[in-house]
Amino acid sequence: MRISKRTDYALRALFTLVDHYGGSPIPIRELARRNDVPKRFLEQIMLGLKTQGWVGSSAGIRGGYFLAKSPAKITMGEVVRHFDGILAPIDCVSVTGYQRCSQESLCRFRRVFLDVRNYVASLMDRTTLAEVARGLPVSRQEVSTGFMGGEGI
Repeated sequence: MRISKRTDYALRALFTLVDHYGGSPIPIRELARRNDVPKRFLEQIMLGLKTQGWVGSSAGIRGGYFLAKSPAKITMGEVVRHFDGILAPIDCVSVTGYQRCSQESLCRFRRVFLDVRNYVASLMDRTTLAEVARGLPVSRQEVSTGFMGGEGI
């Protein structure tokens, strides 16, 4: 699974808003600066978040964006699916993006991708923004340990 820049930027903005949940709105310019996101692209993303009811906005000199829904009520799976559509690693194991493959009846490695889809979807759908916000950032060492010959991971 690989998420798009749109999803990446949406999550960055959401977590900035999670950190300020219940506080004053954050102007789009400030959200863009804090998250290293092009302002024009972020404006489009924020509209998508707003249509889902996850964020709200207020106009005026003290206006900006705020989290409109509790971070405990928004899951990672919802956000990723909204922007990227599917969580399945290949089309032949996707529910919503299913495309038949000529090798389906013979394919043995498809089962691994089905298991990957089920695990990722389950993890993403039960993990709320509130839970993620309580965690610590991943260190460089964590990324590179635990895998033998992890080239391409």
